[in-house]
Amino acid sequence: MRESRFGRELWVDGTFASLHRPGEVATGSVWDALAAGVLALKTARQKKVAILGLGAGSCARLVRALLPDAEILGVEFDPEIVRVARRHFGLDDLGVEVVVADAREFLGSTRRRFDAILEDVFIGSGDAVRKPPWLPQPGLALAARRLRPGGVLVSNALDEAAFVSFALRDLFPTVVRIEVRDYDNQVFVAGGLSARALRARIVAEPTLRDALALLRLRTEPPLA
Repeated sequence: MRESRFGRELWVDGTFASLHRPGEVATGSVWDALAAGVLALKTARQKKVAILGLGAGSCARLVRALLPDAEILGVEFDPEIVRVARRHFGLDDLGVEVVVADAREFLGSTRRRFDAILEDVFIGSGDAVRKPPWLPQPGLALAARRLRPGGVLVSNALDEAAFVSFALRDLFPTVVRIEVRDYDNQVFVAGGLSARALRARIVAEPTLRDALALLRLRTEPPLA
């Protein structure tokens, strides 16, 4: 954990893993795009959201602001990260059910279903950070099976973006790609709205409205 001019940062093996700006919810970073995926949900019922790769709770904090009544579950592999998140990032204030487990094992064993699953799982360190071998497949297919009807699956990708896009388009009729200015990450939102419709919802949401200037949204073409 370290303090910077941007806020309180969590770094794991040389990788920027979480950001919290005291007094603010939006991060001006990748987690804004990841959390924006829940705005693609079409149902009006109370939401159940799972975050795979909880980190110190940057995404969870945004989801809580966007969906105040949601049931949020966060899966984090490293218990030390959870300890730091609770001590320095106010994780316990977010009302998140924390599961310390491997995300793939969780998907393979749980019988719970969710309205949205946000996948933010990486391994490695520094410039070598990457998805684990089980992502995008079979991991995204496993996640899709844990969605309730009308659910949304969101995935954060780096060099694997083309493979993640293909896997999601094979599973869902609509996939939106979100690029974040100054970051290599690309976030994919599958199963919800078109890019135009999702952009309109972000514009209407005060928590994320300012973040839209950092985001570029486009609907991915369907598979031939």
